[in-house]
Amino acid sequence: MRSLFSSLDGLDASNNKEIFSYTKDNWGEMQAHLYIEGMFACFKQIADDKALSHPIPAESEVIGFYTRYEKHDIYWKALQSGQIGIVTVLHERIHQMERLREDMV
Repeated sequence: MRSLFSSLDGLDASNNKEIFSYTKDNWGEMQAHLYIEGMFACFKQIADDKALSHPIPAESEVIGFYTRYEKHDIYWKALQSGQIGIVTVLHERIHQMERLREDMV
């Protein structure tokens, strides 16, 4: 079992607030809290090797993995320390490969 993520660089405060605000505006505050809690539970599943993850396609020229959570893809990578780092969380509608390349830098 890997230790829990050491980095949430890709899920900065603005991204987290954006996901929360959108969910709250469309489905209410309770659902927004549940969605964010579920996302963090998914981070833990990734760290515990219990999430269904896939390698990022080679043509993206980015090394890492992604895991689907509801309407978002969580992109992550294994760190040399043995922990995982959450690189970014992107909604399914975002042009993901271009944004992923930017976030991995």
